[in-house]
Amino acid sequence: MSATDDIWAAVPVKGGADAKQRLGDAVAPELRRRLALAMAEDVLATLAAAPGLRGVVVVTADPAARELAARYGARVLADGAEAGQTGAVAAAARVLGGEGRGAMLTIPGDVPLITGEEVARIIAAHDRVPDFVIAPAHDERGSNAILCAPPQAVPLTFGDDSFLPHLEAARRAGLAPKILRLPGIGLDIDHPRDLAAFLKIPSATRARALLQAAGV
Repeated sequence: MSATDDIWAAVPVKGGADAKQRLGDAVAPELRRRLALAMAEDVLATLAAAPGLRGVVVVTADPAARELAARYGARVLADGAEAGQTGAVAAAARVLGGEGRGAMLTIPGDVPLITGEEVARIIAAHDRVPDFVIAPAHDERGSNAILCAPPQAVPLTFGDDSFLPHLEAARRAGLAPKILRLPGIGLDIDHPRDLAAFLKIPSATRARALLQAAGV
């Protein structure tokens, strides 16, 4: 196995009562919790079926998310789970880097429209070590998928305006970033406007089925 074949996905999942608070009044609190898990399952189901991944790590402290991870054969890390997306991804990178894994592909747990074809495009773009592949959010402000090879090749700091800073961080590390614009991965459901955009796109996702059943 070459270094470019040893790719692990890392998925931070924030569950419980604090999940998806930025959706506000667009989604009732109990439904927000269920929506977070439904979106995470959409993501994990896609990653579990991706032939180019060696494994999946879910970073979470939520019992329901831990059960979900186990259902899809993913490893669970609690370290960093309460430190936001940046802390969770950093914790996964430390673990995978410490194990000598070839690459880490971090995917958020709130991109239900992710497809196997999009995951395959990211994997296909990874052809060297060190390497840095990034898929921005649909607004080109956030960073929705990043492949780092090795896992700690570039320090990652997430937020609403992380895309350009991540490009600069990669360049400071001596890497020319490869940019892929992927519509499914690009649509993270974080704000009411994201939810509205998601509901305009027909899909067979668990997230959409849940929202339709709830009358959203």
